[in-house]
Amino acid sequence: MAATSGYKPLARLLHWLIALWIIAMLPIGGIMTGEELSRTVQNTLYILHKNGGVVLMLLMLVRLGSRLISPPPPLPPTLAQWQVRVAGATHGLLYVMVFVMALSGYIRVRAGGFPVEMLDAIGLPPLVPRSDWLEAAAQRVHGIGRFVLLALLAAHIGAALQHRFIKKDGVFDRMWPIVPR
Repeated sequence: MAATSGYKPLARLLHWLIALWIIAMLPIGGIMTGEELSRTVQNTLYILHKNGGVVLMLLMLVRLGSRLISPPPPLPPTLAQWQVRVAGATHGLLYVMVFVMALSGYIRVRAGGFPVEMLDAIGLPPLVPRSDWLEAAAQRVHGIGRFVLLALLAAHIGAALQHRFIKKDGVFDRMWPIVPR
């Protein structure tokens, strides 16, 4: 295994916390729209998903700020330049898509006239007007965005596993374990 410097503990913690949060949010988002659910279960899942999106957005803002203050460690020089470019593009698109999903979800909910309980509790007024057109557009973006996000996650996880089990080049170990040894 090639020696590579790892991410700092805060970056690792945020990475895995956000990863687990997204992995929870995706099925909740899919299940909550099911017609076979009781109204109580469906409402609970909607509340979890909406407020989970707020928490995810906050975690991503902290992650982005942390990344700006403390850039990631360099990739090993053994990686081909095209791999470095693809890794950078994939990471950038993952960040963009998480923000797109959180913002489109927020806009869909607020433009639809629905509450975001966590934000309402702190007195934050809706930042978008009630609008059927805007709600429908945000819902389309959110619906398509989940597939883009899933594809990016699959590529990211696949590449991480390839580095861990096939290449064994230390790239995976930059982010694992959650807390460095």
